[in-house]
Amino acid sequence: MRKYMLCLLMVASLLAGCTKKSEEVVVIASKPVTEQFILAEMLTFLIEEHTDLSVKQTLGIGGGTSNIHPALLKGEIDLYPEYTGTGWLFVLKQAPIQDAAMLYEQVKKAYHEQMQLHWSGLYGFNNTYGVAVAESVARQYNLKTVSDLAQVSDKLVFAANPDFLERDDGFIGLTKTYGLTFKAIKEIDIGLRYEAVNSEGVDVITVFSTDGRLKEEPVMVLDDDRGYFTSYHAATVVREETLKKHPKLEQVLEKLSGNISNEEMIALNYQVEIEKQDPKVVAKTFLQQKGLL
Repeated sequence: MRKYMLCLLMVASLLAGCTKKSEEVVVIASKPVTEQFILAEMLTFLIEEHTDLSVKQTLGIGGGTSNIHPALLKGEIDLYPEYTGTGWLFVLKQAPIQDAAMLYEQVKKAYHEQMQLHWSGLYGFNNTYGVAVAESVARQYNLKTVSDLAQVSDKLVFAANPDFLERDDGFIGLTKTYGLTFKAIKEIDIGLRYEAVNSEGVDVITVFSTDGRLKEEPVMVLDDDRGYFTSYHAATVVREETLKKHPKLEQVLEKLSGNISNEEMIALNYQVEIEKQDPKVVAKTFLQQKGLL
C-alpha cells in the first residue's frame, strides 16, 4: 500500500511539473512577410530548445509594427523581430541617422529609457530599401549607381507602392538627394514590383535588399552611393519585464546575433517564397547548420 501511495505521489509530482512548465509561456509575434515568419520560427526553436519555456506564436499580424508595437507595450506580446530603421523612424519619429552603428545604439537606448524594451544584438543582415532597374536598362545606359541613374532618369519610368511614394524618407527624399526626374511615376502593389519591371512600361522599382526574388529576377540593384537609405538591421525586441521574469532568455536570444548575413537571408527567403518550402523547416535546417540546435 505504501509503495502504491509513493507511486501516486511521484506521478502527481511529475504531472505538476509538466503543468508548471506548460504555463511558462512567451508570446512571439511577426509581421505578415516571409522573412518575419522565418525569423519567428528561429526564435521559437531556440527558446524551446534552450529553455523550459513554451512559445505561443502570433504570426503575420496585419499592419506590422503599427499593431505589434502597442501590443508589446501592453504585455500581450513578449518579443518580435524588428528593424532599426523602423524603430527609429516609425516608432520614435526621429530624423534619419545614416551611420548604422550609431542608429542601433540610439534606438536601443531610446527603447530602454522610454519604453523598457530591450534590443538584442543585430542578426547581421540589413533589409533596407534599394533601387533596381531591369538588367536590359542597366546595360543600355551603363548603370551601376543611383547617381548614374540620375543622368538618364528623365528617359525612364519609376514604379513603387503608394507608401514609398508618399514618405519623406522614401521617394521624396530620394529624388531630392540624387536629383532624379523620371519621365513618369506609377503606383503599383508592393507584391507586383518584379512583374512590373519585367514588363513594358516600367524601368525602375524599389526593392528590399533581402528579397528572395533577387536570386532569379533579371534586375540590377544600384549602389546607393550617397548613402541615402537608412539601415534596417534586424534584431529581437523584447520586453524587459519578460527578461526579468526569465533570466536565461536574453542569452538564448543572443544566439542569432551576427549569425545571418544578407546573402543567407536572401537564400532563406528564396526557399520559402520561390521553392515553397515550409518556413518552420527552413528555419530549423538553418539553425542546425549553424550549430545552434
